[in-house]
Amino acid sequence: MTNEHSTIDSANSLSTAARFGWAVMIFVTLAVCYFSNLGTIGFAGPDEPRYAWIARDMAETGDWVTPRLYGKPWFEKPVLYYWMAAASFKLFGVSEAAARLPSAICALFATLALAWLAWRVYGEETARWLLLLLPTSVGMIGFSHAASTDMPFSGMVTIAMVCAAFVLGLARNENTPILPRTPWLALLLFGFFLGLAVLAKGPAGVILCGGGVFFWAIFTERWRDAFRLLHPVAIAAFCATALPWYILCARRNPDFFRIFIIEHNFKRYLTPEFQHIQPFWYYAPVLLVELLPWSLIAVGLFVAWCTDKSRFDIDAKTCFLLSWVLFCGAFFSVSKSKLPGYVLPALPAIVLLASSALSSSRRIYSRMGAAGSLATGVIFGMIALLPVLISSRRNSFVALPFIGGLFAAFAIANLILFAASLKRFSFTARMLAQMFAAVPLLLLFAGVSKAANHHWFWVKSPRAVAAALSEENILIQNLRTFHLRRDTQYALSFYLHAEITGWENDKIADGYLLTDGRSCKELDARLGCENVWDKRDFGNSIWSLLKIKREISADRSAGGGQAQQEK
Repeated sequence: MTNEHSTIDSANSLSTAARFGWAVMIFVTLAVCYFSNLGTIGFAGPDEPRYAWIARDMAETGDWVTPRLYGKPWFEKPVLYYWMAAASFKLFGVSEAAARLPSAICALFATLALAWLAWRVYGEETARWLLLLLPTSVGMIGFSHAASTDMPFSGMVTIAMVCAAFVLGLARNENTPILPRTPWLALLLFGFFLGLAVLAKGPAGVILCGGGVFFWAIFTERWRDAFRLLHPVAIAAFCATALPWYILCARRNPDFFRIFIIEHNFKRYLTPEFQHIQPFWYYAPVLLVELLPWSLIAVGLFVAWCTDKSRFDIDAKTCFLLSWVLFCGAFFSVSKSKLPGYVLPALPAIVLLASSALSSSRRIYSRMGAAGSLATGVIFGMIALLPVLISSRRNSFVALPFIGGLFAAFAIANLILFAASLKRFSFTARMLAQMFAAVPLLLLFAGVSKAANHHWFWVKSPRAVAAALSEENILIQNLRTFHLRRDTQYALSFYLHAEITGWENDKIADGYLLTDGRSCKELDARLGCENVWDKRDFGNSIWSLLKIKREISADRSAGGGQAQQEK
């Protein structure tokens, strides 16, 4: 631990009552931010329903080796999330909450592991800041509520890097029951969690951890310490964790190596084949969004570091975190395929750096952090007033009240942090203000279930549409869709427990055609169809269900021509 942090901790130690209050607040924050409202919103995007389908298939068939989507092997991602979600389905039943529970658990473990590292390296106050800032950031909340591989991967990488920090000798050396002086347990856990990271997303886990440690070794010239991570204990733990599934899956599926390693790793990284093309600087604004509502605090601390005369006097601990962040950002910035979740492993390290700066004895960091929180409070407060002005107009967006409440909560939380930074208050008062800074955010997130009754939350998911189809006993095998987005198509398939295909050139006899309000205009009423729903409103989204009385084909309907019966 650095001298400046140890001095602060010794001078500003908390009473037993204050520690108990912080423990309660931390527990509530973690519970609300990571586990509340997991099932409020239906599956959204193309990934959630597909990953949940594969996990449900594993739970139903008992095949825990080969991921299958609609009965066919599917090797876009490795198996860790599917295993966790399938186990969740078996324990709690099939639901959105059960599908998202693995991400929430991984976020929790990563946060606790990083807080432990913060306490061991920088001290108690840094750990408190981390437990306030990290769980309440938009990136951690959003991805902990997603049925995807991003949070399991980020969580496993984070815990592996925490273990690596202990192996490298960056933490205090006290002999503790959790981690004894010998690094054997740290080596074992490092290999285990690195193996889980490879099971979550593939070789990127080794690249991120290895790259971060490699550049740390370059800057600190501590190569001997870096090579500790190649200890046989760590390698054996890694191989025992990661390799069995890869070997089994490759033996059962000869195309596994080509599809997963070549197409979904090398091609995804080196070519724009998957159409996720973004500029090189894409992840800078993405990280600012993921850091909300604390983004300007992080920016202020970065400016403070740039103006600090001792900015190049970096110890090995800070260098480790900087190498972690910079390599992760640079690695994915070079990639030809970019998505917001790719850079998520850098977020915990950024928050730990910010927490360390906020708890530092250097006044320049506390001043710039306070300036960032004040600026955020003022800006977000002004934004929160806009929905009030816009809502007076006709046909205003139904989500405006929620958006206004969101920015109001962001503003209040930052203003409370600004008050906590003022030296005119006593240490106890400042700690109370810091502790309660998360309260506006917790009240907002806990109240999302009420806001879900607004139409805005239902636009992205066809959950209500699938429920209506099931209630009306529609024959799913005779159902087709017309001009729906692929994420809507995947979600419908999951909720109806059957692959729902689009209506292209196949013919339907006495079947059903499901489409939204916009595409309904393309269908000619003279095709012998009966509109079963007559443009039913499912929460700010209009849907039509047409019953086909005779065989028609999509190429005939799209041109407005007369459908013909098959002879």
